[in-house]
Amino acid sequence: QVHLEESGGGLVQAGDSLRLTCAASGQAFSAYAMGWFRQAPGNEREFVSAIPAIPKPDDWTHYADSVKGRFTISRDNAKNTVSLQMNSLKPEDTAVYYCAADLWGSGSDEPEDYDYWGQGTQVTVSS
Repeated sequence: QVHLEESGGGLVQAGDSLRLTCAASGQAFSAYAMGWFRQAPGNEREFVSAIPAIPKPDDWTHYADSVKGRFTISRDNAKNTVSLQMNSLKPEDTAVYYCAADLWGSGSDEPEDYDYWGQGTQVTVSS
């Protein structure tokens, strides 16, 4: 069992940065691939970024095309956290952001592959 709690959301202007953090409680955090997803009003939940359970060569990470080059995912297995650094934010990044955990996952972009979800944190980017 893993409990996930996101923090770091807020209201910012276009071009600003935010850093989201997901804190996990429970054992064996390093055994979970961690993903970030987001959901805007009226839209389906969409993939943002993921990092695998077992680091792959060259620190493999996975990003949606819409955030590639602006967002960076990282994890700290000693602190049981995964972070999403979001730079050059755009109004279209406005959404509730969720972190998710997938036991022994490889960093899937499919929500149904994830076993545990946080409650989400709101990110609002004004133009």
